[in-house]
Amino acid sequence: MKRANAPVSIQSKKKRKWPMIALILAMVLGTVLYGLADRYLIPHVQVAVVDESLSSGTNAAAADVVAAAAEANAASDDWNYSSDDIDIAIEKKVIGSGSDQTIYYAADVVLRDAADLKSALAGNSFGTNITDTTSNIASSAGAILAINGDYYGFRDDGVIIRGGTLYRDEPARDGMALMSDGTMRTYDETTTSASELLASGALNTLSFGPVLVRDGEIAGDFGSVSIDKNFGNRSIQDANPRTAIGMISANHYVLVVVDGRSEESRGMTLTELANAMKDLGATEAYNLDGGGSSTLYFMGRVVNNPQGENKERGVSDILYVGEGE
Repeated sequence: MKRANAPVSIQSKKKRKWPMIALILAMVLGTVLYGLADRYLIPHVQVAVVDESLSSGTNAAAADVVAAAAEANAASDDWNYSSDDIDIAIEKKVIGSGSDQTIYYAADVVLRDAADLKSALAGNSFGTNITDTTSNIASSAGAILAINGDYYGFRDDGVIIRGGTLYRDEPARDGMALMSDGTMRTYDETTTSASELLASGALNTLSFGPVLVRDGEIAGDFGSVSIDKNFGNRSIQDANPRTAIGMISANHYVLVVVDGRSEESRGMTLTELANAMKDLGATEAYNLDGGGSSTLYFMGRVVNNPQGENKERGVSDILYVGEGE
């Protein structure tokens, strides 16, 4: 009798194993999905930045821009802004034709005070996965002109100084610093300490790259550039939307945003971007986060065509020009 029942017992045990296996697989999958969400989706505030000028709300910030412009004797139109302390001239450039056409925007910026080129953070907080559109961050900050920054929150490394405060010190790649004397400095994060940068007057550092122009010359071969190894990255070697900042001379900058991934604009390779920055007169130039992030904001409007769909992507931070403190 026992032998006759044995096969049934074994089969029953096998059937009971499947729910257990399914439960284990579900737990493993859930753990993996939570880990990915925690790394790339769930906001983690590390530092709340205390700055009344960035917490007064969009309407108040917009009013502040108008008031500051009036006080600075500013005049402006859709492409230009001029005041006692700031001169901005934006030019739309079209190169090539047909499927090789590229549209990009170059903002020539002359400042009287290096502190007028600033950084602002999404949610007025430093951390990971904290994002907002460039235009929203810019409007809240009272920006006249703004571009997306380095999207520091997508990575957990890099040397990040903003407004003279060190927020992250995890050297990883070539960085760029905006200095208190109005100059722009590129450096190797792994051989230049954060304390050295602060001591020499770094106001803001960005960690993306690569360096495009150094000492007036194209910085090198861009064929094997790797910014990070995060999940979901696409190659940055091909023609893509781009954002870059260059220095022509102290307190004289050129900010460039390139449209791409659309029928009217293919984007630029890094080599093409480096050449464009040099042609614009940049003696130093640095590549910032591009792709869907690339956005140029000026006087309350988005000038370019983000993502080829006039649709902004959320970013961690911006660089912007604003009047006064």
